[in-house]
Amino acid sequence: MKKLVLMSSFLLLTLLIIPSTLAINIKVEKQGTDEVYVKNLEKPIVFYLKITNNEPSDSFEFYNLLGFSMLPSGKISIAGGEAKEVKVEITPLAELPNKGYYTLTYFIKASDRSEVEQNFTFKIIELKDAFITGSSNINIESTSAEIYLRNTENFDFGDISVHFTSPFFNVDKSFSLGPKETKSFTMPLNKEDFKNLTAGFYTMTADVSVNGKEATIEGVVKFVEKNIVTTTKKDYGFLVNTQVIEKKNEGNIIETSETVIKKNIISRLFTSFSPEPDLVERDGLTVYYTWVAEVKPGGIFQITIKTNWLFPFLVILFLIAIVILMKQYTLTSLVLSKRVAFVKAKGGEFALKVSVLVHARKYVERVNVTDRLPPLVEVYDRFGGEQPSKVDKKNRRLEWNFEKLEAGETRVLSYIIYSKVGVVGRFALPTTTAVYKRDGEIHEAESNHAFFVAEQREKDIPGE
Repeated sequence: MKKLVLMSSFLLLTLLIIPSTLAINIKVEKQGTDEVYVKNLEKPIVFYLKITNNEPSDSFEFYNLLGFSMLPSGKISIAGGEAKEVKVEITPLAELPNKGYYTLTYFIKASDRSEVEQNFTFKIIELKDAFITGSSNINIESTSAEIYLRNTENFDFGDISVHFTSPFFNVDKSFSLGPKETKSFTMPLNKEDFKNLTAGFYTMTADVSVNGKEATIEGVVKFVEKNIVTTTKKDYGFLVNTQVIEKKNEGNIIETSETVIKKNIISRLFTSFSPEPDLVERDGLTVYYTWVAEVKPGGIFQITIKTNWLFPFLVILFLIAIVILMKQYTLTSLVLSKRVAFVKAKGGEFALKVSVLVHARKYVERVNVTDRLPPLVEVYDRFGGEQPSKVDKKNRRLEWNFEKLEAGETRVLSYIIYSKVGVVGRFALPTTTAVYKRDGEIHEAESNHAFFVAEQREKDIPGE
């Protein structure tokens, strides 16, 4: 009977300890922002996760309890230490609110049934709320106009059809429209269509059709008064490029002149303006600068734009130098990476988990990795990853021997050190060294310095 009680106690203790060993240890990082769900479009919400597996190789699956279908529906295998990007698609199976933001709680479960909870927030919109349409100004002498449809959301609509209508044009267009993309078209104009129209603002509509769903978007066409404004552009210089845009009013009414130029996100950093633009808008990788000025009859409005490429040229030279140094670094055949993390021992001792990653960039052989223990600590008898070939407690040394490592092969060396003496402040560990043979020659490699700061966040791992 006493023996049965002891066995039951042992089983109960085992059940209490095992869940801590099955705790999932992954890092989940969401890639991108501003995801949207377009109601009634029957297209899934797509987002990307970068998942880093901090434990041995495992497989993971996604699920939720809120009535959404999720892809991938199967298990995703991620090797130990690997960071994998996963495309996740969710589709609601029930009606969602008409508009606003919605937060979905979902779970990532490992093969041992341990799991983590994650949240994903997306915006709910109707089809018509995703677009802006408009046209360039038109006057009595115009022979063409530029019309556009802009996707204001982070959503890939794919192939769409649009019917543009206004007193000045009537046309059908089919094209693909990606996230936050703008499509523009130059439309020829027939002056007979608007010769009897007065100056002012007119409504244009864009009837959009996507996957059988339709929406109407309204924009504005400005029909301006007759005027004569000539534009002169000058462009000169190479390293210091100068553009001069001159608007001259040769008509008989005060003209509101609008000038728009665009720069990419690189050139804008080295560009100055005189005068400063009235409006700055960013659309993807392009920045639009707008000047709006009233030019009196006989008056001139001049814009000077200077782009100094001398500084980025020096930056490029600096980057080339860095690339050369990095290339030289990558010639190292064997790389050691060392890190340390605090662990909570059941006995209350101060304990640290030391991990060393041995990565072979090229084929090497006869590899001997040596790690030294700092003073006042002892090594725990159980080891994670590769088992050491030799544990010399007297000389406080650990050794691992590998006959060979193939190019790209990585070995993980892990052990726990502990001490009954606490640590305050910074605790430094010696570097790990390796001696190996490559093409008949002996080489050495050394890891980074690993430190532990007493204020860093504690985490639980299995006790001794």
